Amino acid sequence: MNKTATLAAIALAVAALPAAANEELAKKSGCTACHAVDKKIVGPSFKEVAAKYRSDKAAQAKLEDKVKKGGVGVWGQVPMPPNSHVPDKDVATLVKWVLGQK
Repeated sequence: MNKTATLAAIALAVAALPAAANEELAKKSGCTACHAVDKKIVGPSFKEVAAKYRSDKAAQAKLEDKVKKGGVGVWGQVPMPPNSHVPDKDVATLVKWVLGQK
């Protein structure tokens, strides 16, 4: 592998680190019991959530509140339980990551 290809591979690996860390945080926080990045489980996929809220400027705050307090009705009648055990900083990080899904 030449120097340019090696640097490109390193850059790709470094760019993937935050996504991997955030996915690990989602697992640790219990999000992945009901959600996956790209498919519906009990709740919508993270990509579906991102698409739904893409043009909503208040989405970050709205979803942080929803994660902390839980809710029902936006995606059907299966309730999302409150996640008050997840620190606010982690909730903010997770919501930002979810909204960044393409």
